[in-house]
Amino acid sequence: MTEITISAARSQLGDLVRRAAHSRETIAITDHGHVAALLVSPQVIEDLEDALAVADYQRRKAEGTLGEGAIPHEEVGRILGLRP
Repeated sequence: MTEITISAARSQLGDLVRRAAHSRETIAITDHGHVAALLVSPQVIEDLEDALAVADYQRRKAEGTLGEGAIPHEEVGRILGLRP
């Protein structure tokens, strides 16, 4: 993870956003030495949400609390052609 101060990020914001978006690099913006915000690719967030949905599905399946007709988020993505 790359760290950069707020003042340095201000003048490089466009480049930092492109780096986060295209290389999936997480960039930490620091304020007085502490991480104040993160620039993260939307794809990274989508991947985390997918993984969380799958983990929740597996947990509910293992507990026997899966409702009728429940389809994992990952499978819905495949059905809709959004996921490989």
